[in-house]
Amino acid sequence: MSRAHDLPEVPSRRLMLKSAALAAGALAAAPAVARAAPATPGAALYVNPLVQQRADPHITRHTDGRYYFTATVPEYDRIVLRRARTLNGLATAAESVIWRAHTTGPMGAHIWAPELHRVGGKWYIYFASAPAEDVWAIRIWVLENAHQDPFQGTWAERGQIRTAWETFSLDATTFKHRGTRYLVWAQHEPGMDNNTALWISKMANPWTLTGPQVRLSTPELDWECVGYKVNEGPYVLQRHGRVFLTYSAGATDRHYCMGLLTAGAGSDLMDARSWSKSPVPVFTSDDTTHQYGPGHNCFTVAEDGHSDVLVYHARPYKEITGDPLHDPNRHTRVQRLGWKPDGTPDFGVPVADTVQAGEVR
Repeated sequence: MSRAHDLPEVPSRRLMLKSAALAAGALAAAPAVARAAPATPGAALYVNPLVQQRADPHITRHTDGRYYFTATVPEYDRIVLRRARTLNGLATAAESVIWRAHTTGPMGAHIWAPELHRVGGKWYIYFASAPAEDVWAIRIWVLENAHQDPFQGTWAERGQIRTAWETFSLDATTFKHRGTRYLVWAQHEPGMDNNTALWISKMANPWTLTGPQVRLSTPELDWECVGYKVNEGPYVLQRHGRVFLTYSAGATDRHYCMGLLTAGAGSDLMDARSWSKSPVPVFTSDDTTHQYGPGHNCFTVAEDGHSDVLVYHARPYKEITGDPLHDPNRHTRVQRLGWKPDGTPDFGVPVADTVQAGEVR
């Protein structure tokens, strides 16, 4: 495996914290950002933050009618699951540890961004981790559980997803489109002046890529390069004859924000030319609602079975002391996703808190 110090000219964004002055200067140089729409109607249906101190959230509604939740924990040392009949119910649902980091060797450190997917009648968790002895050599790994209930059975380690290079890689997500299963993830490409770009590949099975690996987006716009040159945290939503791919950009402080790629449902998703990038971020920090650094999102559906819900994390304050990755208060949040007349998503702004940190529900 490549080691983090093998790439001194392009250090991982998680290896060091850029100074606040540098970040502020880069942001000031960025073009004006289009103002997001007002907070989505119906957002108050949900308690926010939904789950405190859980970053990179992933919520999926299974065919049993229940919501299944997983996320990054601040200790970066385990994978947890919750489930409930309602989204609000996840706030107080019992949390189960279904897998822990190894004490030595691979999968021993920086357990990040798990996603739970049901593929071919089995459960899979995609997550990022590094060896205990080389904590920045982060790669993508897969767990498999054949039991119908992901809280039971055995989580088998299917191993690392092998990409074209042994470089910093994370934030894998999978989706099926027109009978073909794809993986999208973030990875550093050797020789490129960035931290991570977004990649797509077809899959031979839930833990193996097949065919070419295509770069869909690289951090190139000013707002994608505040503090770090980052495209990461991809997630796919298929609606209205299009494939929407959200992603997160920039440093993980208040400058973290979401971008959007769009492709036609009938286009070749493996052709980078099929995808168009929004020139401005689609979801950003908001001083009015006091939510900062919204990102690493996914989508689920409301209890009515058809209304789309945006799931993401954000902090309730702007200033952070030290490395943002050591600040535990990225909280899981949910709100209704709106739609514009042209059939594109209307993210609105991150809604205000309805409960205070530590409040008993």
